Amino acid sequence: MNQILISEKLYITPELRKKKKMYKIDFFISVFLVCILFSYYIYAEYDKNKNEAISQEILSSVTFEDTVIDDTTIKFSDNSIVVILNTEEPYEIVYTSPVQEEPSDIENEVIERNTSVTASGQEYYTAAIINIPSIGVSYPILNTTTDELLKISPCYFWGPKPNEVGNYCIVGHNYRNSKFFSKVPSLENGSIIQITDLTGRMLEYSVYDKYLVDPTDVSCTSQRTNGQKEITLITCTNDSSQRVIIKARQV
Repeated sequence: MNQILISEKLYITPELRKKKKMYKIDFFISVFLVCILFSYYIYAEYDKNKNEAISQEILSSVTFEDTVIDDTTIKFSDNSIVVILNTEEPYEIVYTSPVQEEPSDIENEVIERNTSVTASGQEYYTAAIINIPSIGVSYPILNTTTDELLKISPCYFWGPKPNEVGNYCIVGHNYRNSKFFSKVPSLENGSIIQITDLTGRMLEYSVYDKYLVDPTDVSCTSQRTNGQKEITLITCTNDSSQRVIIKARQV
């Protein structure tokens, strides 16, 4: 028995000890990395749920006037927009879009009541409300698009004021779950989208087209609607390689 033990001990060379030590180190590093990744996932989900709660809180607190504003004439001029859906590398592209008229007194009152401030100090307000009954979407549309605001709710991206002549473009995150615009890619032609503007006027739009574009392609923001009221929803594909475009027209 002693001879067997001595023989086994002799076979544990310094090189073998070193390998065993490295295996242990590799194991602990792997466990550590798994813990970090799991913690990041938990935090990301917590952050999404927190922002979802903020969005729904904004939605529940929005108040409108009963008065409905008449349609206004849309004026056109050349402007410059920055496509920031692709946050890693934004592109600046010259495009034609209607100039929004100054808010009326009624709209200013609504804006003042519904203005909030982000953690970084950026002021924002609810420009409209979007409802898509078929997929259970109901969110405030914030008045401008920034990375910070996109985490709170879908945002106005380009075009006229809501429910006016032209192409009102809205962007929202696809979180690959039930939140924000995650279910928007499942919309089909004929799906109804409801937009409520600052005056409390609600119009319905019917989806008539759905397609994919590259992140640099902003042709979907074109204002050539032949005098009609349209909306465009923009979100990412599940792999974030392209953008899903949903086009809808007032019914």
